[in-house]
Amino acid sequence: MRIVPPKPFTFEGGKRAVLLLHAFTGSSADVRMLGRFLQKRGYTCHAPIYKGHAVPPEELMETSPFDWWQDVENAWQKLQNDGYKEIAVIGLSLGGLLTLKTASTYDVKGLVPMCAPMTTKRNVDRLYQGVLQYAKEYKQLENKSKEQVEKEMNDFKKLPIDTLESISELIEEVRDSLDLIDAPALIVQAKLDEMVELKSAEIIYEGIASDEKELKWYENSHHVITMGEERDQLHEDIYQFLEQLDWEQ
Repeated sequence: MRIVPPKPFTFEGGKRAVLLLHAFTGSSADVRMLGRFLQKRGYTCHAPIYKGHAVPPEELMETSPFDWWQDVENAWQKLQNDGYKEIAVIGLSLGGLLTLKTASTYDVKGLVPMCAPMTTKRNVDRLYQGVLQYAKEYKQLENKSKEQVEKEMNDFKKLPIDTLESISELIEEVRDSLDLIDAPALIVQAKLDEMVELKSAEIIYEGIASDEKELKWYENSHHVITMGEERDQLHEDIYQFLEQLDWEQ
């Protein structure tokens, strides 16, 4: 069986643009349903895939937030080059972190960080467990034998974890620049999040300088909220937030 990796997407829907950013070990598939939902309501949505993602997991461990930020900047530039002057940014988990970094760097129309981490306690441990699961599932999808998967996983566990440690550094960098963000914000947090400490959402809400900001909790959702049982409500809430922004067109 050959794995067909997800690709970046651009769904053209109108003059208002939305940059959609996926999670760590995720891909554009994380935000595809949201992108289609918004496209049908007049928004053009673009989602990149970060370096080292949607490829064999060994390649992921050779990348860093520097690479992923370059991908986000390139995606922002692509939308601008395509003629979109007003861009909102929405991201899940690591994508939420990069959403905040984008909003502290560029003039965003609005932002929606979803389940974005703001604490580093036990962060590397949680990420490592997630990466091991991702690596194992990826290898199983390649139809490798149980013995082959086991052998490759033993080799995988010997790889350095610099990538995971660098995410903690990114969290601290973004947390220190929250006060540079003044665009309207909808902060989304799943109550059943097993990856991110729930107080992260409150840190973001208190830390950003935006006058228009809301913190919305989703009682029955886990970390990957865009795929969860409350996704329809999430889609509608994000759409209503975008509609309230002061778009020029």
